[in-house]
Amino acid sequence: MINKSVLALLQSREVYLISAAHRTLGGMDTWDPLFMDRSPMLAALREAATGLCGVDWPSVAALQIAVDRAGVRSGSGMALRLVLPAQSGLEASAYEQRVYGRGELEVRERNWHDLFNVLAWLTFPRAKAALNARHCAVFENDPQGRRGPVRDALTLFDESGVIVVSVDAALLQMIRDFQWRSLFWTHRAAVVRDLRCLLFGHALCEKALAPYKGVTGRGLLFEIDREFLELSLPEQLTQIDSRLAAQIADPRALLVTNQLAPVPVLGVPGWCAENEEAGYYEDQNYFRTGRRVTPAPRG
Repeated sequence: MINKSVLALLQSREVYLISAAHRTLGGMDTWDPLFMDRSPMLAALREAATGLCGVDWPSVAALQIAVDRAGVRSGSGMALRLVLPAQSGLEASAYEQRVYGRGELEVRERNWHDLFNVLAWLTFPRAKAALNARHCAVFENDPQGRRGPVRDALTLFDESGVIVVSVDAALLQMIRDFQWRSLFWTHRAAVVRDLRCLLFGHALCEKALAPYKGVTGRGLLFEIDREFLELSLPEQLTQIDSRLAAQIADPRALLVTNQLAPVPVLGVPGWCAENEEAGYYEDQNYFRTGRRVTPAPRG
């Protein structure tokens, strides 16, 4: 049998294989200046992308200006500097340590995956810094450098994370219990009114460029006050970033991948034209029943 940590690692890396296939078949390395308008799934990153969507790929220098303007810092508090990759195939631990110890974030030019990573740093600077710090803390506590379940969970959220907030705890419980038809169809009006999904993982954002049935995020769920929904999106993102950073820094959180709730994101109302029909939610290959999610500390 496959070790659970190995399985989680394979799941967290599946996006690279899928992305590579998309690039080969669909020319996904071709620049699209309107990419932020291609899917409502990318709404959380829209403000960060403002001014970067010109006639060609934004240069690393242009991205650095945006990072400097936002005052983004690594998990150690160092000003974040975008650098071209020093070598191919850099181990994840070395990648995170370079960000933490030297403030250097490797960014490949003309690359969707890395562009979305920079946009995630701009949108969720505290949470991304907390992920970086937690990675390095776990690594330092294991001198043999083994990956382990905590770093599996951190990586899975970094790549495929989705943040779900709601004023209604019952809606969040439906996600934990895999009650997809009840959530997205029976309680559709409540979801539209009382629940928000925001993409965090940069690999998940890359998939949103050419979404396919099967795209699944790995969620952290937060109960919020109704006043939160009256805030502007930038104000909401600032609050979410702070709460998310605190959750990631909590040593009780993200201990295993089971603390991340699978979320079939194309079921979210408005995120897919096909989900306007009730029959869409009958596909159990996508809207699966499954294990209960391991409770995480309340945000």
